[in-house]
Amino acid sequence: MTMPDLTTLRHLTSFSPLLPAWLLYGLALLAAAVLLVGLLRRARGSLWRAAAAAVVLLWLAGPERISETGQALPETAILVVDQSASMGVGQRAAMARQAAERLRAQAAHIPGLTLRTVTVRDGHGQGTRLFAALDQAAADIPPARLAGAILLTDGQVHDTPTQVPERLRPADSGGRHAALPLHVLLTAKGEETDRRLRILQAPPYAIVGQTATLRVQVDDLGPHPDTGAEIELTLDRGGEAPLRKTIRVGQPQDITLPVSHPGPMLVGLSVSPLAGEVSTANNQDVVRINGVRDRLRVLLVSGTPNQGERVWRRLLKADPSVDLVHFTILRPPDKDDGTPLSDLALIAFPVRELFQEKISQFDLIILDGFENRAILPRAYLENIAQYVRDGGGLLLIGGPEFLGAGSLQDTPLGDILPAHVPVEGGLVEQRFRPALTADGHRHPVTAGLPGSGSAPDGHDAEWGPWYRALRTDSVHGQTLMDGPDHTPLLVLDRVDRGRVAFLLSDQIWLWSHGEGGGGPQSELLRRVSHWLMKEPELEEEQLTAAIADGRMIVTRRTAAPTAPRAVTITAPDGATQQAPLHPTGIGLTQAEIQATQPGIWMADDGTHRAFAAPVQDDPVEWSDMRATATVLSPLAGQTGGGVYWLGDDPANPHLPALRAPAAGRVSGADWLGFPQRDARLVTGRTASSLLPAWLVLLLAGGLLLIGWWREGR
Repeated sequence: MTMPDLTTLRHLTSFSPLLPAWLLYGLALLAAAVLLVGLLRRARGSLWRAAAAAVVLLWLAGPERISETGQALPETAILVVDQSASMGVGQRAAMARQAAERLRAQAAHIPGLTLRTVTVRDGHGQGTRLFAALDQAAADIPPARLAGAILLTDGQVHDTPTQVPERLRPADSGGRHAALPLHVLLTAKGEETDRRLRILQAPPYAIVGQTATLRVQVDDLGPHPDTGAEIELTLDRGGEAPLRKTIRVGQPQDITLPVSHPGPMLVGLSVSPLAGEVSTANNQDVVRINGVRDRLRVLLVSGTPNQGERVWRRLLKADPSVDLVHFTILRPPDKDDGTPLSDLALIAFPVRELFQEKISQFDLIILDGFENRAILPRAYLENIAQYVRDGGGLLLIGGPEFLGAGSLQDTPLGDILPAHVPVEGGLVEQRFRPALTADGHRHPVTAGLPGSGSAPDGHDAEWGPWYRALRTDSVHGQTLMDGPDHTPLLVLDRVDRGRVAFLLSDQIWLWSHGEGGGGPQSELLRRVSHWLMKEPELEEEQLTAAIADGRMIVTRRTAAPTAPRAVTITAPDGATQQAPLHPTGIGLTQAEIQATQPGIWMADDGTHRAFAAPVQDDPVEWSDMRATATVLSPLAGQTGGGVYWLGDDPANPHLPALRAPAAGRVSGADWLGFPQRDARLVTGRTASSLLPAWLVLLLAGGLLLIGWWREGR
């Protein structure tokens, strides 16, 4: 826009004293004192002489008339256009774009007015922040040239101040802080209604087998909310039958959910829509609850004192969620060497209590170098075997004791052991480095162990050596690690509902001492223990899903040589699609699709299911979807600005006319404007005295003559 020639003339009054200020004040006090004395003596002519002194003092103060020539400067108004997520409802965004274009066209025809446009999009999790954008846009505009602001929005502004912002209260030439107008244009035809679901409280963790309590509240927002109405709340638990509850609007409600399995659990909550509401996007939400077991109870029985039991104790004691019961058998009960009973043990070995009465309470039993030798009766060994079949976990660490007469493989436990060790040639004593098998590279228990290498046969492992292992003559289950001459070293197996792991060497403790560089003994034992206790992240066949940045990633892990080639994705609205799985690593395949719809998504490979839900990136933005004037009207009223509804037709918005009012009001029923701030660039200045010397001499002399005449009468 080309500025017209706006050269103007302005007249000001100023003073340019002929004497220092202290001297002028002194003469004024002296004249006042002389006048006071004359008045007290009732001397005639005192007032006339005082008037003459006043004329002289005024002349000495140097009153001047300043004439300035200058050019008026253009003013800048800020147009803040809201394009946040809530503006995606209906035609709001298109309405805002069309209104902004027309406002800029109107401003181009107003001389001396520039309209600066600022578009606000993402609030970075803090909602719509138009006033922060307004403050930043006005930072480089001189206060005298800022005309005001227009907010083009749906009214949901989350940084609205209670008082007029400092940027809109610049001081004028008189030092007063007059508010500049703030106009609000709303992208709707009037106040709207909306129903929202709020999760007031949700536990991040819950104990498996118990219940989790959610606190929710449903609010109806708008001009006439129906508080207390009963509506239906639906809870979708990802693959399980949905639950339905009746709750009241406007009142907090407690909802209890059973936690049936460990690991992540997604719960989708949704409420029935409100008649006439603007959007159902905030009628639903997803709660993520991680199912955890109560304190895990582990029974560790060491057949004889050995170096390995220290590793076990350190590992299990370091986990605060584990309750460890540990017994070390110092000697078999049939041995009698005359040692007093008081020196043998603090307590007797509670065989009946551990292996009959309370065996089902343990999550894991570890037998480390255990040789029976009449320690456990046959019935108790049968209890251990039945404990595994019923869903328990059993870990055996084998050494030379498996070659003797008291070997566990010759007891009822032999039926559930995944490997058999012959008496002849069953012990190998030579230096070897443990390595992963091909199955070990795929199985989550051993895959990716530090130093395991990447070769399928495990020969590039960087682990330290062991010197003793058991040789098997039969194995069933999965061999994850091998030892000397590629014989099985770590074997895992499933027995009915339970699990068994067999480590065919008692020298894993060498890694904890750094032998030959050491190895990941703590991580390996932790993974084996957690697999036996059925932790979900260590399942060898698993399907997981996650949603981030609008993309759903499905990961399929398998310990088998082949895996499914595709998964079926089901969106929250029931639509399905096939997504191919692509290899990403040993035993790993992935599929990726776009997933922006809110709610719970499901992936199905024919055997396993996985669930995921997008995380709402800005919950503040979605908390209220109405177009409303209630947030900004008070602030606009404080500045004299107007609030206008644009309607619901983007092609023909009800846009007020933009004007440049000379003075007074800055808004009307169908127009809005900005005051003229009179900002100018001074190009010249001249000064002329208001009291010429001849006039002062004439006035002062005349007043003195009148005073002398009065005194003489």
